[in-house]
Amino acid sequence: MTVYSLYIFDRHCTCVYYQDWHRSKRPRPASSGGILPGVSNAISGLSDAQNAGQRSSITPGGGVVVAVGNGELDWPDTTTSMSALPFDEEVKLVYGIILSLKQMVKKMAVKDDTLVNYRTSTYKLHLYETMTGYKFVILSDPNAESLRFALRQLYTGPFLDYVVRNPLIAMDSKEQGIDNEHFRAATDRFIRGLSMYN
Repeated sequence: MTVYSLYIFDRHCTCVYYQDWHRSKRPRPASSGGILPGVSNAISGLSDAQNAGQRSSITPGGGVVVAVGNGELDWPDTTTSMSALPFDEEVKLVYGIILSLKQMVKKMAVKDDTLVNYRTSTYKLHLYETMTGYKFVILSDPNAESLRFALRQLYTGPFLDYVVRNPLIAMDSKEQGIDNEHFRAATDRFIRGLSMYN
């Protein structure tokens, strides 16, 4: 079982962080102005020198709903080295799936059910939403167990330590993503330390 990628969305529906591990299809760079600077160097569309210039120096509980279907995000695919979509369009698609499924769950829920994960034949989307509106999303192998606990630990550990408690990071910014090397390294260590990571 593998972990493909991690997205973090803020309360404004904006992707503020992205990192991938076992993706065989690399996302195409985002169009100019398509994403916030600092979200990820791999997809920003800037050269390494430009990215280095932009980098900062310090860097409800309820029931469980599982949706199964044939999604439009086809991960992984080893036939090409580039995804068909630019990264900014891919992010919109991921967030659109979350928003649509949350609305469907809300309309069909008997009690306080919430969207926890969604599975297709090629990937499984895991969701953890904080009280402050941040959405942590992991795409993994379709046979993976729920990673909601891992997303919660990622939030209560590295995210709080290196992002929330860091006075140099502007929270709730519409101008800059989470550009913090300590957080990126801690996230990488955390994901690679999961028992299901390959």
